Amino acid sequence: MKIAFIGGGNMAEGMIAAVRRRRLAETGDIVVAEPQPCRRQLLIKKYRLRVVEDAGDAVPDAGLVVLAIKPQDLGGVLADLKDRLAPGQLLLSVVAGATLDALRGGHGAVVRAMPNINARGGTAVTLWTATGGVTPAQRETAAAFLGTLGHQLYTPDEKYLDMATALSGSGPAYVFLFIEALTDAGVHIGLPRTMAADLAVYTVSGSAALAVKTGAPPAQLREMVVSPGGTTAEALLRLEEGGFRGLITRAVVAAYEKSQGLGGKAKGG
Repeated sequence: MKIAFIGGGNMAEGMIAAVRRRRLAETGDIVVAEPQPCRRQLLIKKYRLRVVEDAGDAVPDAGLVVLAIKPQDLGGVLADLKDRLAPGQLLLSVVAGATLDALRGGHGAVVRAMPNINARGGTAVTLWTATGGVTPAQRETAAAFLGTLGHQLYTPDEKYLDMATALSGSGPAYVFLFIEALTDAGVHIGLPRTMAADLAVYTVSGSAALAVKTGAPPAQLREMVVSPGGTTAEALLRLEEGGFRGLITRAVVAAYEKSQGLGGKAKGG
């Protein structure tokens, strides 16, 4: 599969690494358009890819064109790509807030996806949707590409993409903050920092892995840890008193509202 990445930032780099790791495309079949010279040099040195400056120069011969740019840059990039995309090419966007209407610009085959930074480790979760002009074969292409990043979920209803941005797109940052706080708490009670950090990271990753493996509701798994009158019950009481659940809800709502606002910036021109 020939893939053109428009944008060579952290998200694009994570996707490139995943595609190469899963051998969905060979190095010679990947081209990146990146305007920043320092990023171009990094990608060339690290991945030995063909990297160009202009978006229009990256798309010829690519079956899949991936938009991995900032929302405020979308209008200019789509203008550069206008009349450069062939009918048989699939345009896949991971631009936060950019709707299908903003993306299509006369091109019929468009996929809008919301992965997260965990793509760098092949453990992302991605919600995606597509226009009616995307063929069954192109849907398979999109699913295969997003599957290299981790777990992928298709929805026919675009409204869920902004919600996914707030929950799973921004979600790793919430989890990393929790790990950081858990580590600091361990240090506070006397653990060496490196030991506290290992305990926190593996506790979070192991708990997530158990939830995936069992498929059990989180509440059920939580109850397996809590003994009446025990240490965990006491700790959970403090979290509830501090409004832990409400804080998480307010954070996700704020991110969702911000994502909807970004849609106003991510216009196709």
